[in-house]
Amino acid sequence: MTRFVTIAAGQLGPIARTETRTAVVARLMALMRQAHANGCDLIVYPELALTTFFPRWYFEDQAEIDSFFEREMPGPETRGLFDLAREIGIGFYLGYAELTVEAGIVRRYNTSILVEKSGAIVARYRKVHLPGHAEHEPWREFQHLEKRYFDPGDGFGVTEAFGGVMGMAICNDRRWSETYRVMGLQGVEMVMIGYNTPVHNPPAPEHDDLSLFHNHLVMQAGAYQNGTFVVGVAKAGVEEGVDHIGGSCVIAPSGEIISRCTTKGDEIALARCDLDLCNSYKRTTFNFDVHRQPHAYGMIVERKGVTLMADGTPVRTKR
Repeated sequence: MTRFVTIAAGQLGPIARTETRTAVVARLMALMRQAHANGCDLIVYPELALTTFFPRWYFEDQAEIDSFFEREMPGPETRGLFDLAREIGIGFYLGYAELTVEAGIVRRYNTSILVEKSGAIVARYRKVHLPGHAEHEPWREFQHLEKRYFDPGDGFGVTEAFGGVMGMAICNDRRWSETYRVMGLQGVEMVMIGYNTPVHNPPAPEHDDLSLFHNHLVMQAGAYQNGTFVVGVAKAGVEEGVDHIGGSCVIAPSGEIISRCTTKGDEIALARCDLDLCNSYKRTTFNFDVHRQPHAYGMIVERKGVTLMADGTPVRTKR
C-alpha cells in the first residue's frame, strides 16, 4: 500500500514584540484550517513560532529573557492549537523556546515538537547546533545569542508517525550533514525543519546575496544523500527591523523542490508526499548497508574540527 502524507509548509510572517501569544496562536490556527481545507495530514510551523526571534537582542534581565519561554506544552495560550488539531484531525510540528527543570536544574532549549492528529505530542527535539555567540557584541547591527540563551540538545532521533519515519531539526542544524545522516541511518523518510534566517550575516556580509541559495542547497543535499523528504519552514519578512529570507519549501528524496512559498507573509505551500519514493534512493545509490564504509569515517567522531579533538583537547598529531 502506497503511503502518502499530504504536507503543508506553514510559513509565518513577522511577529511584533507587542503581539500576544494568543494573537500568534490565532494566526497558526488560521494556517491550520487552510491546510485542513486542502486535505493535509500535517502542517509544519517555523522555529520559535510563538515569539519574535529574541536571540537577536542582548538582554541582561533573566526575567525578561524567560518571558519568551514556555513552561508547559500545551499551556493556556497554546491549548487552542492542540484542540483544533484534534477537532479537525491534523498533526503539526511547532518550534518554541522551552524552559524546563531536569534533575533540579533549570534548562532552556530551542525546541520543536511533533503532534499527532489526536492532539498528543509524540516526539520532542531540542536544537543541537546552536549558532552565533554567547557574549555581547555591540558592533553588530543585530546579534545572534543562541549560545547565551539556550542549552544544546543531545541528539537526533526519529519517530514512527503519520505512516512513516519522521525526524526533526531546527534552523542551523540544516547546514550540517551529520544532522541528516544520523537520522538517515535510522531510516528517516521525512525531516521537518523550522528556521529563522536573516538576509544579512554580520560576521560575513559577503554571504548576504547567497542566503536563500545556501538555505535550499543544504536541505536539497540532505534530502538526496539520505533518500528522505525535507520540509523547511521559515518565519519570514522584516521582524523588528531584520529582514528574513523566507523560502519555505518541500523537497523530495530526489533533491528537487516540489512546493515552495512565494511571499514573506503567512502562507502555506502544499505537497502530496509518497513516502515509498524514499526507497528508490535508499535501496539503490544510497543503500547504506551495501555501500557505506564506516571504517574510513572515524575522524568524524574523533575530532570536533581541524584543531580540536572531540573532547576539546588539541588535535594529536601522529609521529
